[in-house]
Amino acid sequence: MSASRIGETTDAFGPDEPGPGSGDLLAALLDGMDAALCAFDADGVITHWNREAERILGWTADEAVGRTGFAGWAARPADADEVQGRLMSAMHAPGRQVHEFALLRKDGGRVLVRTQSAGVPGAEGKPAGVYCAFSEVHAQIDLERAIALSEALFDDASWGVVLVDVDLRPTVVNAHAARALGVGRTTLLGRPLGELIVQGMEELEGALQHVLAEGAPPSPAELWVTLRRAEPGGRGERRRCWRSGFLRLASPLAEEPVPLGVGWLFQDITEAKTAEQEAAQLRFRGNQLHRAGRAAAECEDPMEAALSYLDFALAGFADHALVDLVVGDHPARLVRAAATPSGAPGPCLPVTGGAGIPVPYPSGHPAFQCLDRLGSVRASGGPEDWAVRRQWPRDTVHALCTVLRSRGRTLGVATFLRGPSRSAFERPDATYAENIAVRVAAAIDLAQTLKPS
Repeated sequence: MSASRIGETTDAFGPDEPGPGSGDLLAALLDGMDAALCAFDADGVITHWNREAERILGWTADEAVGRTGFAGWAARPADADEVQGRLMSAMHAPGRQVHEFALLRKDGGRVLVRTQSAGVPGAEGKPAGVYCAFSEVHAQIDLERAIALSEALFDDASWGVVLVDVDLRPTVVNAHAARALGVGRTTLLGRPLGELIVQGMEELEGALQHVLAEGAPPSPAELWVTLRRAEPGGRGERRRCWRSGFLRLASPLAEEPVPLGVGWLFQDITEAKTAEQEAAQLRFRGNQLHRAGRAAAECEDPMEAALSYLDFALAGFADHALVDLVVGDHPARLVRAAATPSGAPGPCLPVTGGAGIPVPYPSGHPAFQCLDRLGSVRASGGPEDWAVRRQWPRDTVHALCTVLRSRGRTLGVATFLRGPSRSAFERPDATYAENIAVRVAAAIDLAQTLKPS
């Protein structure tokens, strides 16, 4: 069978128009293939042999075309009949057949190849030959591993995987990433990530753009993001920490690396990072209490020692501190005894010139609630005048009141205040404030005991 028979094509040009012949076009197509390809006629004679076949085995098309089978040149004599029989059996079988053979290179070396062969029908539908595409087994296995890896990443991986295009819009989202983002796998495709990420989007976009321009960073990055809850019934926002790795994706088919986008892999480490931060915070606060105790021990005046505790406690904890002491019993009134400056941060100082006038706290004030409960009370701001109406500095957004008790008596209330740049007080903060209050109350109790009657 002739070469033009297997690769018979129709010329796309008219009879009077110049254009490439079908044989030239077929040769160009075969030589441009990434896979090695050869073809046999019905008698087993090789009719086609492309450049990739030449690269793998070393035999040129001139040396291969016209030979009958691989016997005596591309296969060992002991293997040649079996190889030829399996290949030619595809001529009478439906579909494609896959086999693995050991063939011989021109230099005498052996190479294991994986073949896909199928029959070629003739003009009347009768078997006319076989075409065979083959590649080195290790290359095929590498390809299959790459495909298996991508499928595993996009289905079962314990890491989130998101592929974004050059416009930073998601094109593929795996199951783990979809759960982490709180959306379906197809919901986010083609849409900006900013629709789900409330805070931290600038850092993420900066990382993605850097990877597109410069390539992958040398180590993973830890990104804190705040997610808008998208799941049914979800309320509020979620703050998460993701350890993220980035890979620049480039087309393997282009001569020059053409960026296709970025592969973003991430793992949620929020619990570990939160535990790490809490441990660091506990160490810092423990050190502050230790330092405060040593400083207070050097104070001759117990009231000075009490304020020293507050000064050490404010570091990294609050912006302002107030000390109000109880005067009278029914009803109890609170008189300002010490406070930090209402403007710029400063030390906690005794209040002078107050003449014992009670602080005009409104009914239901957190300080009064603290006295009633004999425990800590947390509060966060609402309207602009929220802080002013409670006799606190205007920039106050969060407050924590804790009772001062010593020897079974309530001495007053210590109030810690935070501005808008800080987060609300939480339960661990209340515990720390109570530890401070125990020390402050003991010092104030001593000061009142030593005060001349």
